[in-house]
Amino acid sequence: MRPFRHWPLPGRPKLELPNGARLAVWVAPNIEVYEAGKSPISIGAHTARFDPDPMNDGWRDYGARVGVWRLMEVLERHGFRGSAPINAEACEAYPEIVEAGNERGWCWIAHGKENTTLHGDMEPGVERPLLLEMHETIERLTGRPSRGWLGPGLTETAETPGILAELGYTYLTDWCNDDQPFPLDVSGARMIAVPYSIEVNDIPVFIGGHASAPVYEQMLVDQFEMLHAAAAAADTAYVMAIPVHPFLVGLPFRLRHLERALAHIASHDDVWLTTSDEIADWYLENHYDAALESIGGLAGSSG
Repeated sequence: MRPFRHWPLPGRPKLELPNGARLAVWVAPNIEVYEAGKSPISIGAHTARFDPDPMNDGWRDYGARVGVWRLMEVLERHGFRGSAPINAEACEAYPEIVEAGNERGWCWIAHGKENTTLHGDMEPGVERPLLLEMHETIERLTGRPSRGWLGPGLTETAETPGILAELGYTYLTDWCNDDQPFPLDVSGARMIAVPYSIEVNDIPVFIGGHASAPVYEQMLVDQFEMLHAAAAAADTAYVMAIPVHPFLVGLPFRLRHLERALAHIASHDDVWLTTSDEIADWYLENHYDAALESIGGLAGSSG
């Protein structure tokens, strides 16, 4: 069951970003930990069941040891702040990343307890205490509560949005189905979806699609150019997300191409380089009520 009603793009109310921007761009560096021997993502599947698994565990660990630090430098150089989906156990494992992210004005998106356990078929009696533990851990170790959610593997149950709303969350990023935020049908809560992306997410690009780094750079530039032009033509605003994983884009041969794409985006004056928290706050304050009126309320899911 989808937690929203169908709402086609044509005919929606006009969106106005701060300072006359046409496009909001946010970067999502995923900070994750994986349970040994059970990782759903690997570069060599033939050893993924082993513990220890030097090849795959080392491949992922490169991101926390090396890749994220280079990525931080690139983002800061071009005026981006990270909106980092982070596992609760990653907050415990990598306090230096949390500290450095806080110093740079990053926001933290709750991303489950760890990145091996998926939520899609989780029972309510298991999920609720897990989400509460996750929420309390992230708040304690980052210094502030998360307001957004990205499920491990982009998974959630029918109960996930409501439980998160009770904990004070205002947005989800699991649904990669739009270029604008939109209201979610969560009883008694003002909750929205903030656009994320599965197609320009570096895992499907590099692991699933086996694309080269130059192709990835061109994908990001093309995504940006088309959204930027479409926003101008329609006299409205769109959102572009750039989901990345430091163990992938943090490798030097890929990072140089990500940096080129980010530099291109940042060279435009009418682009809002922002965070997912700020996008959610802007939409909820300025456009949520008009969106509800346009949709016809939140009378239920479209199924």
